[in-house]
Amino acid sequence: MAKISHEALAMRIAQDIPDGAYVNLGIGLPTLVANCLPANKDIFLHSENGILGMGQAPAPGDEDPDLINAGKQPVTLLPGGCFFHHGDSFAMIRGGHLDLCVLGAYQVSQQGDLANWSTGKSDAIPAVGGAMDLAIGARRIVVMTEHLTRRGECKIVEQCSYPLTGMACVNRIYSDRAVIDVTENGLIVREILSNITPQQLQDITPVELTFACDRGGRYDEQRLAL
Repeated sequence: MAKISHEALAMRIAQDIPDGAYVNLGIGLPTLVANCLPANKDIFLHSENGILGMGQAPAPGDEDPDLINAGKQPVTLLPGGCFFHHGDSFAMIRGGHLDLCVLGAYQVSQQGDLANWSTGKSDAIPAVGGAMDLAIGARRIVVMTEHLTRRGECKIVEQCSYPLTGMACVNRIYSDRAVIDVTENGLIVREILSNITPQQLQDITPVELTFACDRGGRYDEQRLAL
């Protein structure tokens, strides 16, 4: 069944990040968003290890081993960017100074519960890390994920079966099939990103979806604003 690429998904998320936002990109897929931010917006990227003002990934051969993000990936620093102690970095997170955080996910429940650090296996390392702080500290949490696992199981579920990172913390899900808002009235599909029908999307999603779109799958931009 059709789906969009990780790069296309990153570009879609970047479109919704407002000018002037302070944003944290989680480890894994969310780091791709850094390469897609529009040049006409001032967006300030934060990393838990103590960086504010990150740019996109460096070109091959231009990596600086002393300049990495929280996932130990090489990054660049924009003019005016700065470094600080990771204690100060977490004070920013816990103090509610981040406008938005983009996190990956193993599962997201229909209530917005997030599980993104362990599948619950007996040999799993108990290392939820900074994700638990970001899940409750950032003003808005959006998830960037594939809609289905490699086994064909949907990551959007009625109740998470994996250990939770945060409860009722997710505001929006960007999957490689659709943009879905988590609301008090359930999950609302704002946009279908791949060449599938609403019914096909519902068929692969084990929770009820409400579709707020026209017949062409297009949505009012104002309704998509973060």
